[in-house]
Amino acid sequence: MKKNHRIKKLLLGLGFDCNDGRKRITVGDNFRLYGGSKMTHETMKEKAIKFNEQLKKRDKTLDDVSEKEVYEIAYKIGLRPLDEEKEGRV
Repeated sequence: MKKNHRIKKLLLGLGFDCNDGRKRITVGDNFRLYGGSKMTHETMKEKAIKFNEQLKKRDKTLDDVSEKEVYEIAYKIGLRPLDEEKEGRV
């Protein structure tokens, strides 16, 4: 009997600025956050929670939203592409 494995989408947050030796991991409904300093990890967690709140307002899951909607939500919660930050458009 074959099992029907469906790939589930999730948000992945990686922090690379940890210098205190701690291994920070947070797992949520549709996100996984790894690493970072205490402040970076908390910021990632805050953004992931806000992202989930926006999905809930739209009555959708991460699997249901289009790529365009992901970008709209990300922009709404304050996430910006790196090139915008570098150009000072934030």
